[in-house]
Formats: sequence, C-alpha cells, structure tokens
Amino acid sequence: MATENALLTILVDKINNDTLVLPTLPAIAIKVRRCADDPDINLNAMADVISQDPSLSARMIKISNSAYLGRSVKVTSTQQAVTRIGLRQIKNISTALAMEQLFVSKNQVVKSYMDKVWGDTLEVVANSMAALQIHVKKTKNRQLNLESMMLAALTHNIGILPVLTEAERHADVFANPTFLEVAIEKLSGKIGASITQEWGFEPEFVEVSSHFNDMSVQTDGISYLDFVRLGAALCGRLDEHKDQVFETVIQKGVISGLDELLTDDFDELRDNAKQLFNS
Repeated sequence: MATENALLTILVDKINNDTLVLPTLPAIAIKVRRCADDPDINLNAMADVISQDPSLSARMIKISNSAYLGRSVKVTSTQQAVTRIGLRQIKNISTALAMEQLFVSKNQVVKSYMDKVWGDTLEVVANSMAALQIHVKKTKNRQLNLESMMLAALTHNIGILPVLTEAERHADVFANPTFLEVAIEKLSGKIGASITQEWGFEPEFVEVSSHFNDMSVQTDGISYLDFVRLGAALCGRLDEHKDQVFETVIQKGVISGLDELLTDDFDELRDNAKQLFNS
C-alpha cells in the first residue's frame, strides 16, 4: 500500500473507531476556563488560579501592559492584570497563551514541522486580529470580540497535531512531505472539529477548525471564519482560494477593499498582536 494511502487509512480507521488520540488543553487552561464559567468567581480568586502558573502569570502581566490593551499605567501583579483584562476576556486569553505548549515533540523532524505550523499560525492570528480591529474602527460593529478572534485563529489548524503525531510513527512519510500534506488537507478539518468539541469550545470555534479549508462552507453573516480566512490569505496561505477569500470578505462588508489592509495602521496592529506571543 502506498505510504500516502497507508497514513490516510490509519487515520480514518482511528477516527471511525474513536481511537485517535486527541491533544488535551494544558491543565492551567482547563482550570482557568472552568473558573471563568463559575458564576460565583471573582477577580481575586481568578488571580489566585492564574498565579499557580508562573509562566501564564507573567504573560498575563505582559499582555496587560501591551499596546493590545492600550493602557499607559504599568501593571506589575497578576491581580492588577486580571482586573485590567476582566473576567470575560480571561477565559479565551489564557487558553490562547497556553496553546503553544501543545506544539512540542521530542522527535526533531516532527518538532521542525510543529515549529513551522506554530509560526504560520501566529501570522494568521496577527493578520486576523488586525483585520478585525480595522473592521471595528470603520463600522463600529462589535459583534465579534478580539479575544475570541485570537483563540479562533490559534485553533483554526489544530487538527494537524494528531496527524503529525500519527505520522511520527511512519518515518517514510516525512521523506515525502506530499504524503503528509494530503493527509492534513483531507482530515485536519474533521479532526479539528473533534478536538474543539472535546475541549468544550463554543460553536464558532468548532466552525473555524472544521471548515477553514472548505471554501464551499460560508457563513450567512460576518464571522470569525471570514477573518481567519482573510488573515491566512494575507500571509500566503489558502493561495488557491485567495481570490475567492478576498471577494467574499469585500462582498460581506468585512472590508471595503484590500487597500484598507495596506496601511501603516494595519501593520502596527498586526505587529502589536505578534508581540503578545513573544516570550
């Protein structure tokens, strides 16, 4: 059996038999999300939870002092950071900041793939967030929020992780990257949907991870899926669908024209978003 078909067959069988090992959210992200869903949680209790993870705590403080929030008074403690960010946003921001922990492997070949996927994902995130901010500035439409935009873009390609994990058992797959690309193209959406559903994410996130690559799926109104696709097209992803992506977002009123994204303002917003994930 050809290597390409072998990998696809293994993955499909595991999906159908519900035996494919899906990645789990980092423990701290799970804990923060559960606490955020508790109607009795308060800012002090949330700060205590986040403080249990020094890395997340430090990054929360960093994000509180970033241009992303546009505040001038410097934050120096987790308590201050949580107060500034707010409970509503903490849930998705903390999950987003913990996502990088999933893109790791002890296998150097797989790690190189994961590093590239993570780097490409951050480019999509930065473009998507900047495009949403441009949209909000122009239209005053705040139906979509920036924190959810960040998380939707970060998880749009999450289905690739189990594919890479399974491919790790078949060294010959990496000798011909086309085999891997075919498996990713055919299955990552279905797997991504399973992952985000398993994590208990809201339907808008499942929609992005499930249909990002399937241009036959379009939303009625302006959605996170539109912005993620736009962000991807702007950084060279979805090249074969680029024209369709641009036509769709202009038709739906996401942007009036591509000239809105060829500005110093857009570049600054994109760079500010990238800074959020610099260690």
